[in-house]
Amino acid sequence: MDDEDPDVVAHVHGRIVELGETITPFLEEAWEESMDPDHQKKLEDLIHDLQFEALHRRLKEWKEEGAQDLLKGMWLVNTYQYPDVRMEDVMKIIGELHYEVWVQVKPDMHPYDQVKAMNHVLFKLQHFSANTKNFHAPTNSMLYQVLESKRGNPLTLCVIYMTLAQRMGLPVYGVNLPNLFILTYKGDVVPQFYINVYNRGLILTKNDIDNYILQLNLNPVDIFYEPCAPIDIVRRALRNLSMSYEKLNDPEKAVEIEKLLEVLSDEPAQDADDKDSEEPDPDGSEDWDQ
Repeated sequence: MDDEDPDVVAHVHGRIVELGETITPFLEEAWEESMDPDHQKKLEDLIHDLQFEALHRRLKEWKEEGAQDLLKGMWLVNTYQYPDVRMEDVMKIIGELHYEVWVQVKPDMHPYDQVKAMNHVLFKLQHFSANTKNFHAPTNSMLYQVLESKRGNPLTLCVIYMTLAQRMGLPVYGVNLPNLFILTYKGDVVPQFYINVYNRGLILTKNDIDNYILQLNLNPVDIFYEPCAPIDIVRRALRNLSMSYEKLNDPEKAVEIEKLLEVLSDEPAQDADDKDSEEPDPDGSEDWDQ
């Protein structure tokens, strides 16, 4: 890596990448021992390439396994920027939140009351909220960072809410609404309704969704009303992350995220304007002109 010939450096770089991420600890040790900033930068780039290749492989494996484990998919997205975060770290916090929800949410409650109890735990007791001050920060798409900071974008907050609700046996699912990811409660007890987690769990009706779609001058299609699959949620998280890097003028990372999206590209497309690319109305008013 110290060779002055760029072709030699490129060759060595490629051979090391072929060895895989198991060599990463040795490269990190070499970085700590080096006093040459240029050499350190080469090592940093090499470590990143190894970690990216590993993430690419794991994302492909997740898809081939059926892409049903949403938390695992979101954790994989998280490891793009924070490769040291473990799945166990995510599950620990989810488990703690689940206990708090279990104390408040009862099976015999009316669905509206169950949602209100969920809202009480997440927004009153745990203080989760929308990150309106820094809406396009990449960390808003990082599940573990949102669990720790309790600030996130619509999609990541919805993933947390939905995960806890489903652990309680509630029929709550994600909905790919344009510009704003929301949830739907779709069971047998009451007519289907919707939950705007980004606005502290505000309950919405189908008419509210109709009006929102009308304001966007879009045709009402099923994907704006019905539950979407875990893979659609992970794809949207990646698109949000790509948009964040574009907003931060970091095109290299945006391109890398697009490469990760290609791993999931043969799934049915649900991405027509479904990024959370425009900031939702922070005051949650009924005028959703976003």
